[in-house]
Amino acid sequence: MNPEYPVYIVSKGRWESRLTSKVLERMAVPYRIVVEPQELEQYSAVIDPSRILVLPFSNLGLGSVPARNWIWEHSRSLGAERHWILDDNIHWFARLHDNKKILVDSGTCFRIVEEFVDRYENIALAGLQYEMFLPALQKNKPYQFNTRIYSCILIKNDIPYRWRGRYNEDTDLSLRVLKDGWVTFLIQQFMCKKITTMHMKGGNTESLYKLDNADGRLLMAQSLQRQHPDVVKITRKWGRWQHLVNYKPFRGNKPIRKPGIDVPPGTNEFGLALVETNGRE
Repeated sequence: MNPEYPVYIVSKGRWESRLTSKVLERMAVPYRIVVEPQELEQYSAVIDPSRILVLPFSNLGLGSVPARNWIWEHSRSLGAERHWILDDNIHWFARLHDNKKILVDSGTCFRIVEEFVDRYENIALAGLQYEMFLPALQKNKPYQFNTRIYSCILIKNDIPYRWRGRYNEDTDLSLRVLKDGWVTFLIQQFMCKKITTMHMKGGNTESLYKLDNADGRLLMAQSLQRQHPDVVKITRKWGRWQHLVNYKPFRGNKPIRKPGIDVPPGTNEFGLALVETNGRE
């Protein structure tokens, strides 16, 4: 089972690693990877050119925001009601089952999110939780409403927003939709393993986060605090600067079920089954 909405990877300088591209191909999930024109030759040497979309600009110094907005308009031109946008440093996708993290070998994890959010009128953003936030020895909820959506995002195309800024654009977009009363949906039964920001060559690591030898994490936190001083504080955790967002003001945002939606009782596994591969589930 595969997603019904178009899947895009925004990528720069990572034709050698291409983690997200590799995992989607292993899962047989259709996708498009969006690159800048000066890197088309490198990406075309390792990825089927039919999967590649080339941006009409390059090296703007604004991170991935212009590319993300271009993708948004491209998906609208296809007539899609939503689109997926994925970072290019996702290593794998998995299901949390009996507190085991089990790799997923199909696009069913995306389709399940689509099936859920399409029941509602006002879910603006949805996505998969980070693996690091789902400890195996902790009781985890199957999903959360009204929190941030990062890196693996399903966007409702007709919401009145676009990406902006240079840093923390995922958090900024999440906060803007929440402040206007929209709902976000973060599934935790499925997760993605993303390489930590600034720990992988390419992307924004050299072009933004390490400019002028500044502390990239502090710049990111300060930028978000300027955008949302009412809910964002700056703190230090694990020896580095972090932003701290208060999502409590948005607990009252309620999902509105579309009229006529009938959800059958019981559990729908969407065809998923546990299988052993080389002695592992």
